[in-house]
Amino acid sequence: MTEPADVTEKQARKVAEEARQAEWRKPSFGKELFLGRLRLDLIDPWPAAEPRPDAEEFLAKLEAYLVAEVDGARIEREARIPDEVFHGLAALGAFGMKIDREYGGLGLSNLHYCRALTLIGSASPAVGALLSAHQSIGVPQPLKTFGTPEQKRAFLPRLAAGEVSAFLLTEPDVGSDPARLGTVAEPVEGGYRLDGVKLWATNGTVATLLVVMARVPGKGITAFVVEGDSPGITVERRNEFLGLRGLENSVTRFHDVFVPQENVIGGLGKGLKIALTTLNTGRLSLPAMCVGASKWSLAVAREWSAERVQWGRPVSQHEAVAKKMAFIAATTYAMESTLDLCCILADDDRNDIRIEAALIKLFASETAWLVADELIQIRGGRGYETAASQAARGERAAEAEQVLRDLRINRIFEGSTEIMHLLIAREAVDAHLTVAGDIIDPEAGVGRKARAGARAGAFYARWLPSLAVGRGQMPNGYAEFGPLAPHLRYVERTSRKLARSTFYGMSRWQGGLEHKQAFLGRIVDIGAELFAMSAVCVRARAEREHRAAGHELADLFCQQSRLRVEALFAALWENTDSLDVEATRRVLGGRYAFLEQGIIPRSTEGAWVSAWQPGPATVEDVRRRIPPFTAGDR
Repeated sequence: MTEPADVTEKQARKVAEEARQAEWRKPSFGKELFLGRLRLDLIDPWPAAEPRPDAEEFLAKLEAYLVAEVDGARIEREARIPDEVFHGLAALGAFGMKIDREYGGLGLSNLHYCRALTLIGSASPAVGALLSAHQSIGVPQPLKTFGTPEQKRAFLPRLAAGEVSAFLLTEPDVGSDPARLGTVAEPVEGGYRLDGVKLWATNGTVATLLVVMARVPGKGITAFVVEGDSPGITVERRNEFLGLRGLENSVTRFHDVFVPQENVIGGLGKGLKIALTTLNTGRLSLPAMCVGASKWSLAVAREWSAERVQWGRPVSQHEAVAKKMAFIAATTYAMESTLDLCCILADDDRNDIRIEAALIKLFASETAWLVADELIQIRGGRGYETAASQAARGERAAEAEQVLRDLRINRIFEGSTEIMHLLIAREAVDAHLTVAGDIIDPEAGVGRKARAGARAGAFYARWLPSLAVGRGQMPNGYAEFGPLAPHLRYVERTSRKLARSTFYGMSRWQGGLEHKQAFLGRIVDIGAELFAMSAVCVRARAEREHRAAGHELADLFCQQSRLRVEALFAALWENTDSLDVEATRRVLGGRYAFLEQGIIPRSTEGAWVSAWQPGPATVEDVRRRIPPFTAGDR
C-alpha cells in the first residue's frame, strides 16, 4: 500500500493543527459561550434574513415537483434514484442551488438552501444526500471559496446544469487521520499523475467532476478538480449501507490519471485547510435533513397517538407516551431554531460560524436519531415493520424504521460525533492554548515557557474574575424575554460555570487534557445545549405568527435541556472514565474472552481493513452515467 510509513501521533496531530483556521477575525457566539460570555447581542434580536422572492418561488416549485414526481418508496425498494429524477431536479436548478447566478446557479442563501434540503430529505433522504454531497462538500463549494475565475467558468456552469460532483478524501485505511493519506499526485510536465484508491465517495458512481485529495511529495495534501471520466479512473464497486439505499457511493481507483496544473484548487499543500473551511458551512446540510426527519416523525407520532387506543384511552393520554411526544416536539423546535440561526449567521459575512456549524451538526445528528427511536417506540410493532409490509396488510404505511436507518449515518458523516467533540473542544480551548500552550508543551524551552507564563498571568488575571458574577445572577436579568428570562439567566450562569470547568480541567490534566476525551465530550455537549437554549429563547421572542406556541415550546425545551446539562456537569467529575479505559485494556488483553464463548464463531475470512496496491484496476468499471439533461427535457 502506498502511504506514509509509521506516522506518529505527534505527526498526525501536526497535520491536523496546520490545517485548522487559526485566526479569529470575526465574532463568534459559540466561541464566546465557551469562554463564559453570553453574547446575546450577536444573535438578538433574531437576525433578519434577506427577502428572496425568487428563492420562495423555487421552494414552491420544488415542493410541487417532489410531491408529484419523487417516489421515495420506489427509491428505497430499487436502491436507485431514477434517471428522470436527476433530469427533473436539473430542470428546476436544484444542482445549482448554492452556485452563483453568474455561473448558471440559483445563488440561494444558506437559509433557503437548507430549507430546500429539508423538503427534499423528507421526500427521499437518498436524494437529499445526493444534492447535499454534490453542493456542500463537492466541487461547487471549494471552488466558490478557493477557485480561480478560470476554474469557476470552466466547471460551475456544468454543475449548475445537472452534472454531479463528489468529494474524495477517505481511503480504505484512512478516515479521520489524513496524515496517513496514501493517494499520491506526482508532478509531471503540465500537471500531476494521480495514483491511489478512495473509499466511500458519496456520488462517486455518478459523478463527472471530482474533488480529490492527494499528497504531492514535498508539498503536502492538495485538492484537485478531476474529470470523472479521465483515463485511468475506475469505479470498482458501489457500496451498500444500512440506510440511504439509493445512495450512489463508490470505491474509486486512480491509476496514472493525468490532472492538469490548472486544476489545483487553492495552491499546493492547502487541501486539508480547504476541506475544513468548506465544512464550516457544508455541515449545515446534514442538520437540515435531520430537521426534516424530525418534523415528519412529529406528524406521524401526533396522528398515530391521537387515533390509537389502548386500555380505553388514546395512547397519547398515557404519560409514558406523552413524555416521548413532548421530547419530539420540543427537540424539533430546538433543532429548527438552531439551524435557522446558524444559516442566517452564515449568510452574514460578519460572523465566524465554525463552532456554531459544528455544534448544530453534532446536536441535530444525535437528537434526530433519538427522535426517530422514540417514534418507533410510540408506534410499537408497526414502528419496527417496514412501510411496504404495512401497506401489504392494508394499513396506512409509515416508514419509521427506514427513517431510523437513514438518520444513523448522520452521526458519522462529515465528522463522527467523537471527532466533532474533539474538533469543537479544540476551538473551545483555543484562547487558553494561545496564551498558555507553551507552558504545557514538553518541547518548549525555558524562554518560551517564561513568556507563556507572563501572557497567561495577564490573561487569567482579567478573565477569571469575570467568571464570578454576571447578569444571570440579577433577579431582573433578561427581563425583556418575559417568562423565558429565567432560562437565559440559567444559560448565562452556566456558561460561566462551563468556562470554569474547562479551566479546572486544563489545570488538573494540563497537556494530558487532549486524552480526556470523555471529559471534553461532556464539555462540548453542555455547550451545544446552551447554544440551543439561547436559540429557542431568541426565536420565541421574535415569533409573530405562532408567538404563544413558540414560547411554550421554548420553555419546554429549556426545562428538558437543563436536566441534561445538570447530569453532564455531574458526570464531569463523577464518572467511570478511568475504570472504563482500564477495562478496555483487559478486554483487549483477553482477560474477558470467556464472555465470547457459547456462540457460533464468527467468520475469520478477510482483513478488517482491506489493503490496496497501486496499479490498474482488475475488476469491471461499475460507474453509472446519467444521460445528459437538455432543455428539451424541461
